[in-house]
Amino acid sequence: GAYGAFCRFSKQSGVWTYLSYRDPNVLATLDVYDGTAEFLRKLALSDDELTKSIIGAIGVLDAYELPDAKGYTSLVRHLLGESDESRQQTRDEVLGTTAADFRAFADVLDAVAAQGRVVVLGAHEALAQANEARGDFLTLQRVL
Repeated sequence: GAYGAFCRFSKQSGVWTYLSYRDPNVLATLDVYDGTAEFLRKLALSDDELTKSIIGAIGVLDAYELPDAKGYTSLVRHLLGESDESRQQTRDEVLGTTAADFRAFADVLDAVAAQGRVVVLGAHEALAQANEARGDFLTLQRVL
């Protein structure tokens, strides 16, 4: 499978991104991404799983940074006008997350799927094969 995959939301751009890298199964990965909303609707999170998810999210928000990274992060926050109050609001929302919030997020992901764009960077031959298998849903373009 892929070496890694993740998803993220940028508050600054409003863009939701799914990403995998070094992925030999592009079509299968896209199918998984497309199935995320349905997965969340059926998700039965235990209290322990929810707590671990919240702790993980807070750990990302408040991760330790070396001085150079901390300076860069402060610069970016200043340039974007991100206040301590807005960061605290985000923390409070994460800490208040419920299992129902995960299920409700499925509607957001449905909107992403309906309006989103698919961009795949990879070997031309592999993408041509994937495109042929999926009915030419991609417009192939060489960028390098």
